[in-house]
Amino acid sequence: MSTRIAFLKGHGTENDFVIVPDPDNVIDLSPAAVAALCDRRAGIGGDGVLHVVRSAAHPEAKELAAEAEWFMDYRNGDGSIAEMCGNGVRVFARYLQHAGHVAEGDLTVATRGGVKRVHIAKAASVSGSAAGDITVGMGRARLPEGDVTVSVGEHSWPARNVNMGNPHAVAFVDDLADAGDLYAAPPFSPASAYPDGVNVEFVVDRGPRHVAMRVHERGSGETRSCGTGACAVAVATARRDGTDPAVTGTPSTYTVDVPGGTLVITERPDGEIEMTGPAVIVAEGEIDAKWLESAAG
Repeated sequence: MSTRIAFLKGHGTENDFVIVPDPDNVIDLSPAAVAALCDRRAGIGGDGVLHVVRSAAHPEAKELAAEAEWFMDYRNGDGSIAEMCGNGVRVFARYLQHAGHVAEGDLTVATRGGVKRVHIAKAASVSGSAAGDITVGMGRARLPEGDVTVSVGEHSWPARNVNMGNPHAVAFVDDLADAGDLYAAPPFSPASAYPDGVNVEFVVDRGPRHVAMRVHERGSGETRSCGTGACAVAVATARRDGTDPAVTGTPSTYTVDVPGGTLVITERPDGEIEMTGPAVIVAEGEIDAKWLESAAG
């Protein structure tokens, strides 16, 4: 391993990531190494790591190489592996654009949640420098049957079980403060509903087709945004509001405010979901490989 490892830092609606370009998949990113990188005091700091690898070079993505050149090997801030990260896909695409691997327009990205179709919009013409929003095809939501309950302290709420390639529990509350500090994962029942843990979203109404949310992401704690969570919230809200596109025959679009900004989610009658929002690269530099090896030990 080189004594210096290149990295970048980026965020999507303030859901922030350490980006590690590694086209040939030669860097060993153990769970301990990922946790060290994401440490906000002793490391670089981030909600997760975007390990950028060519699909053909990664054993989990080789079969997807014909569909997508690049694989998003995503890790949560605690080092655990996640199937998908919606904000992460946008930042991943922005990195590919920043590095000159892709241009504005359409591309595909391989993830553990399948191949995602991405569109990078043209830069905003007002300033000439602002990067255009990025839209990600997030696939279809699955709505597992069965009642789910989430709790904070002595309070409990029914939640909608929504799977966006990763699991979500969506609870509608009177006030976002009802979610508490979200340092710890909110308890849920039954345990069988989420054997591998769950992302929990707390949601309030802001207006017609407009909601706001807070989220506890498994493996990361409360984050400033969660793309798959915003999609799950839009789906759950559409079902609550009776605007299920499969029933109405028309697309359903919701604006979802997160602590770090705003995402726009559209579900189409065929079930396909699109998420649109910003993605920003804020810094780049080098990691001392010896430090990383020591921190991971």
